[in-house]
Amino acid sequence: MNKPEKIKNLAAVSEAHSSYLSADERAAKGRALRDTVPRVSQSGWTPAANRHDPVKLLDESNAGRILELIPIRFGRMAASAFAFYRGGAALMAADLATTPASGIRVQACGDAHLMNFGGFATPERNVIFDINDLDETLPAPFEWDLKRLAASVAIAAEHLALPKSDAARVVTDLVLEYRERMFNYGWMRALDVWYDRIDLQKYEDRSGDPDIVAAARKRLAQRIEAERRKTVPDHLYPKLVSAEGEKPRIKDEPPLIFHPTEEMAPGLASGYAEAIASYRESLAEHTRVLFDRFHFFDMAIKVVGVGSVGTMCGVGLFLAADNDPLFLQVKEARASVLEPYAGKSLHSNHGQRVIIGQRLMQTASDVFLGWTRGKNGRDFYIRQLRDMKLSAVIEDWDTGMLRQYGRMCAHALARAHARSGDAAMIAGYMGSGQTFDDAICEFATEYCSQNRSDYRAFLAAIRKGRIEARMEQE
Repeated sequence: MNKPEKIKNLAAVSEAHSSYLSADERAAKGRALRDTVPRVSQSGWTPAANRHDPVKLLDESNAGRILELIPIRFGRMAASAFAFYRGGAALMAADLATTPASGIRVQACGDAHLMNFGGFATPERNVIFDINDLDETLPAPFEWDLKRLAASVAIAAEHLALPKSDAARVVTDLVLEYRERMFNYGWMRALDVWYDRIDLQKYEDRSGDPDIVAAARKRLAQRIEAERRKTVPDHLYPKLVSAEGEKPRIKDEPPLIFHPTEEMAPGLASGYAEAIASYRESLAEHTRVLFDRFHFFDMAIKVVGVGSVGTMCGVGLFLAADNDPLFLQVKEARASVLEPYAGKSLHSNHGQRVIIGQRLMQTASDVFLGWTRGKNGRDFYIRQLRDMKLSAVIEDWDTGMLRQYGRMCAHALARAHARSGDAAMIAGYMGSGQTFDDAICEFATEYCSQNRSDYRAFLAAIRKGRIEARMEQE
């Protein structure tokens, strides 16, 4: 498929939303797409002869980042092939663009590896499981997200030294879960799809091993309770804030937490008044009433994640009273890694792009979600710093735990895609047999080998001094 045809295919949007068609008719349209893009064409991975140099592409992705933090980013990616994959969304986006595209677009996550799923509290204080990092979200073919998620599970299995046969079964089971969930969503009422959520405290997987499900539930209950304690102001405030001096101030812990200069963060002298006012306008009117109770006190750069290291991410301290803090995470929003291949965002502010994507894909979102633009022209989105955010810790997992978690991620991804895309059409394309499952499993397994090769090239570049990596102290 040449590039113009690929762009045309990527730009295809289902006609089902412009005229009424039954679920069966939309599923038939999905099946018809197999004539153009057979399901078996989604299988396997063969790099193009002119494939990008992975180290060069990673280096190019550092444009605009804080130079002093780039070695930390590369140091975190150097920890393992799994960590490298987490930080290499730009690499895989370029690779996915060379694979056959179904033409069925959804609001894609853009970086759907298994560590970008997890639990968080809804405004009603329930704990749900969902995609929790959408920095790269953009409309794109549904299978791009699924392939990135499936490959992440294959790479995680290799990281955990699980048998290859187990890894293949876990990946296939993940795709099966996505396919079956999508079939269910395709014939559900539209409002039922929109309201569907994965409640962590009530989650059941009847196809899972009862002992593994019970063990997972016990570990989850312990994590939820621990996060409840960490999120409360009495825990978070003294950990992050120094009360010494005239007013409370976020503690510096360089190089991971530090106060920026005026040159680095224009607006410091005015207390970021313009950016905060712009952020306030992006909030719902009733949330502004709540936000207006809080007053800005301090802002510091705070290094987070793997792929985001080096971008302008920070934490803001706001107080309604002496013992009533609000911590807001401020994250720079850059152009999505999918943009060169799936088309530009419709939103002029990338912070708005992220927030709109979140609201489309997540069942519930933080009440303080909003966006702004700094004086330096950088776009940002804003949310609460923690609010009971639960991320996976996979180091001691066995095959059963990885399988269970992979199925939960597949469920969440299918639900997110069903909210913005045509679930019946996607289900029709995938079908009811194992053809699609086997194709994605083969892709994930072979891309795992590609990731390993890229990781070795990355380590070689560090050894030769081509790029600098700084390993953090434990």
